[in-house]
Amino acid sequence: MPVPTNSFKAALKAGQAQIGLWAGLANPYSTELLATCGFDWLLIDGEHAPNDLRSILGQLQAMAPYPTHAVVRPPVGDTVLLKQYLDIGCTNLLVPMVETAEQAAELVRAVRYPPAGVRGVGSALARASRWNSIDGYLQSSDAEICLLLQVESPRAMENIDAICAVEGVDGVFIGPSDLAAGMGHLGKAGHPDVQAAVEHGISRIVASGKAPGILSVDQTLAKRYLELGCTFTAVGIDTMLLAGAARALAKSYKG
Repeated sequence: MPVPTNSFKAALKAGQAQIGLWAGLANPYSTELLATCGFDWLLIDGEHAPNDLRSILGQLQAMAPYPTHAVVRPPVGDTVLLKQYLDIGCTNLLVPMVETAEQAAELVRAVRYPPAGVRGVGSALARASRWNSIDGYLQSSDAEICLLLQVESPRAMENIDAICAVEGVDGVFIGPSDLAAGMGHLGKAGHPDVQAAVEHGISRIVASGKAPGILSVDQTLAKRYLELGCTFTAVGIDTMLLAGAARALAKSYKG
């Protein structure tokens, strides 16, 4: 069995828009349900949702029969943690709070085996290699890992050109909420200054040839970002969708 081709990474490289949904309920059952809904990718969130290594593994297994791709966000870009995520089968990683090209380069090394990187070799124990049943996994897997970096601070935006220039970075995702907070507009991602910074950032990522990404639950903004060239755009969050529908239903009966 050969190393599976990462068609999500290939789509981003080809500039094909990939529409995603945030999965924050941290449960394989709900994530499997979402995998049937037609989104190109689901973000399994380990930064702000109550996920750990085992719950992420369960969700990867639940999604496996479906064409929707899993993108996993760790809580931090730690080399040891990323090694564990890769071994359980995370091929698409979105690493938060990246602010410099130096950080970006270290993250590239973290997801590659030596001599190109520092990823520890434990394929006999790894779901990613199907427990050493994938021929040439150690030699070929680096090319199929999709590394996406999240820039979400004024400092990161200042360094966005240098971050994008790092070889091995596949895409750069702008985090409007944290960026807004860092710019003095906490809770106001739609503020004109924040939106100007976001649009400038998208233009810089597009110019670099890397894939730009973003999350927006505002359909008008999401469509605007797609028009600007975002190729991986999340357009909703499962917790908000569930809470919104449940509240609306309750209100329809209780006034």
